[in-house]
Amino acid sequence: MTDISTPPGIYPANNLFSSGPCAKRPGWSVAVLEDACLGQSHRGATAKAKLQAVLDQSRAILAIPDDYRIAIVPASDTGAVEMALWSLLGARGIDVLTWESFGAGWATDIKKQLNLDDVRVLTADYGSLPDLAEVDFSRDVVFTWNGTTSGVCVPNGDWIASDRTGLTICDATSAAFAMDLSWDKLDVVTWSWQKVMGGEAQHGMLVLSPRAIERLESYTPPWPLPKIFRLTKGGKLIEGIFKAATINTPSMLCVEDQLDALAWAQSLGGQPALVARSQSNLATIGAWVEKTPWVDFLAQDAATRSSTSICLAITDPWFQGLDQETQAKTAKSLAKLLADQGAAFDIGSYRDAPPGLRIWAGATIEQSDIAALLPWLDWAWGQIKEN
Repeated sequence: MTDISTPPGIYPANNLFSSGPCAKRPGWSVAVLEDACLGQSHRGATAKAKLQAVLDQSRAILAIPDDYRIAIVPASDTGAVEMALWSLLGARGIDVLTWESFGAGWATDIKKQLNLDDVRVLTADYGSLPDLAEVDFSRDVVFTWNGTTSGVCVPNGDWIASDRTGLTICDATSAAFAMDLSWDKLDVVTWSWQKVMGGEAQHGMLVLSPRAIERLESYTPPWPLPKIFRLTKGGKLIEGIFKAATINTPSMLCVEDQLDALAWAQSLGGQPALVARSQSNLATIGAWVEKTPWVDFLAQDAATRSSTSICLAITDPWFQGLDQETQAKTAKSLAKLLADQGAAFDIGSYRDAPPGLRIWAGATIEQSDIAALLPWLDWAWGQIKEN
């Protein structure tokens, strides 16, 4: 039991637990950027080789099939998802799965911006998944693999039909590099550098299966496409985009940083090691939750519990007796107290989520830092409740 009269004596060596941008890899320093290809065209041979290396190393670590195309695209994961939605949807009906804010945002864009009519939104409250058995794979299916704002992820890819006739479009940010993705069940996959790999913002990754490419080359959406969304020309895939010829100018400083992150991942043992690190962090928090009466996972089903964006609900009866506005203020005060003490930054729950805590526990976070954080949570809660 943590003594709440005095703050814990041990601080996390790294007190950055934001769910995006996320903590840099252990041992990172600005020195890793010294070889960045600055002041040169991103179309030049040296810069293009670095961009291609990001594609090649990402493919190798994630075991992306050889016949899937990979591209670096503008505007982070959001840009990658929007590119897919605007370029591919409208050919058939759509099922959108929503159980947190980002999935709900994709549903809004599909219905209100693309103005599509044949759209089913399968939804669930924060902490749960929609009924996956209800998904119709004769339709296009849009979903997040990991709900960053709810701490709920799909358990695996078994629920996705192998004989689907529609496309599966998966927002895999907060999942790629920390969870095993079922590539044979996914036609479009997106993520961003600033999540599991701790990279810098504004660059998205887009992966297309042969089925997605066939759709791009056989279907033209009825709406105009901005230049940064265009993946085809004259009915054919623009191959250069998937061979390091980015649509717009990338930051070569960010590219260098991503290459460092990928090299770090490979030095650990690749994807299995990254998954193991994140799972170890989840297990450490899980053991603490089991013996802590004032808190619980927002995701009640252990099989759907995120190992990256771990969301915690405050279950203390005193807290539960407060009205919603006071609960929100109390949870914010808890996160602020931890930040003021220098124990943890950015661990408040997402603005649309139930009041509580959200701790990033992806692969760049050390298990020892998670362990050091937990007594601080007990201490801070004791201070908030007493005062």
